[in-house]
Amino acid sequence: MKLILQYLKNYKKLLILNVVSVFGFALVELGIPTIIAKIIDQGIANSDILYIRKMGLFMVIISILGVCGTILLGYCSAKISTSITRDIRNNIFEKSQKFSHSEYDKFGISSMITRTTNDAFQLQQFVNILLRTALITPVMFIVSLVMIIRTSVSLSLVLAITVPFIVVGVVILAKRSHPISEEQQKGLDKLNRISRENLTGIRVIRAFGNDKHETKRFLETNNEYTNVSKRLFKLMVFAQPGFFFLLNLAVLAIFWISSNMINTGDLQVGQLVAFLDYLFHAMFSLMLFSFVFVMYPKAQVSADRIQEVLDEEPLIKNPENGIEYTKGKGHIEFDNVTFIYPDGEEPVLKDISFTAKIGETVAFIGSTGSGKSTLINLIPRFYDVTKGSIKINGVDVRDYDLKSLRKKIGFIPQKTLLFTGSIGTNIRFGKKGADELELENSAKISQAYEFISKKPKKFDDLISEGGANVSGGQKQRLSIARAIVRRPELYIFDDSFSALDFKTDAVLRAKLKEETKESIVLIVAQRISSIMDADKIIVLNEGEVVGVGKHKELLKNCEIYHEIATSQLTKEELS
Repeated sequence: MKLILQYLKNYKKLLILNVVSVFGFALVELGIPTIIAKIIDQGIANSDILYIRKMGLFMVIISILGVCGTILLGYCSAKISTSITRDIRNNIFEKSQKFSHSEYDKFGISSMITRTTNDAFQLQQFVNILLRTALITPVMFIVSLVMIIRTSVSLSLVLAITVPFIVVGVVILAKRSHPISEEQQKGLDKLNRISRENLTGIRVIRAFGNDKHETKRFLETNNEYTNVSKRLFKLMVFAQPGFFFLLNLAVLAIFWISSNMINTGDLQVGQLVAFLDYLFHAMFSLMLFSFVFVMYPKAQVSADRIQEVLDEEPLIKNPENGIEYTKGKGHIEFDNVTFIYPDGEEPVLKDISFTAKIGETVAFIGSTGSGKSTLINLIPRFYDVTKGSIKINGVDVRDYDLKSLRKKIGFIPQKTLLFTGSIGTNIRFGKKGADELELENSAKISQAYEFISKKPKKFDDLISEGGANVSGGQKQRLSIARAIVRRPELYIFDDSFSALDFKTDAVLRAKLKEETKESIVLIVAQRISSIMDADKIIVLNEGEVVGVGKHKELLKNCEIYHEIATSQLTKEELS
């Protein structure tokens, strides 16, 4: 396989050692039967004790060399296979970091996890067996074949009749196992997806009392995966009994033929013992090599799935010689922006145009599905515009170096995500190396400092997986602190105040206004109370701008905005 060969090239020295160790192993397995034959035919037959001792010493020396070769073979094959798997996983992860949202949507998160873990492990097992057997078995088979022919041409015909049956059986097994292996890995994808959905959505499942339904759904998928695995194992289970059946038939044929040859003096007992050992090694080598072919289809499926990820070209590409710095500061412009999702047909955004300058706060509001979050996701290039352009400081975002572009942005996503680690580590995710004073300042502005200061270890207090040990409002405040500590040119709040009470919301926005005087602030909101003081409010409906202005202007001029306001505000607040 091209994928495996590509990675094997990085371990040439270990591969050479692996080849050397193969010959050490072969020396033991094939040298000892030859010595035993000589001991029987020349030493024991002639009662030559000195000869027996001499040959016995050779056996000890060969055994020691063989043990060393076997240990070296095991070390090299394990080292190479585990190192290759590590490299593959690293490369998949590095590649995934370059993917846009489109590629993640294409592969699916669960499938990406399976490809990084299980598929890579399948290749590790295959490479390990390949290095341990694929080199040994040809050497063992060829040398055994030569020794068999040298010992007795007549008896070697038994091997000539048996081998074709083994080869045909291996080919049939390989062809039938490939589609089943492919189905098995897809089943594992599905199993991982359901497991992930259940673990992350356990509260929703329990709240709606759907535990039994989800258990049933998991059991059905698990049974499907189990049944496919059983089909594969049933197919594989015929290999070993079939091999030993053929071996036993060959041994019986050899005993029947050799009995006459020994009587006539054409064959000696020692030669027969050696011949049986050579026959076993020749056929056993074929069996081991057949296991490589049997495992190959499953490894091929995994390799193809991994290669598919590595070959995928991200839609969002970092431009060569991308712009890292600009002279101007504090200006963003949407110029007739239209956007269609890569797998979609209808525009989600249509001819969106607006500008925002340093010190301004621009808010976006509209009904669910109007395109608010999609619009702001275009700025850091999570997706690229279909038509039109987005410019920051007069430069199209597609011309910026991606890292430099995203350094300009403090992004607070709609779905808050905290990482396992300390509170300080999570805030420093926005700015590596931020000192204690910067942490405190960002926490105070985001209104997170109050609950952080009550923690036993304060900023060193640990956040559990997914932020399970903090509330939704605390998550949002920590997420906002993470953006503030960066002190970016552009703040993007994607409905980031929804879990805050009105009092905290008001205080936080007041503090933010002081902090962001030298920045642009873009806010996506569902609550009008969060954006009433914005310098510009843009009302979206079905991907189009239907109103632009300040709060009081839109109450009079924009029907959709007025409807939203009426549903949220009292008569006194509307007047």
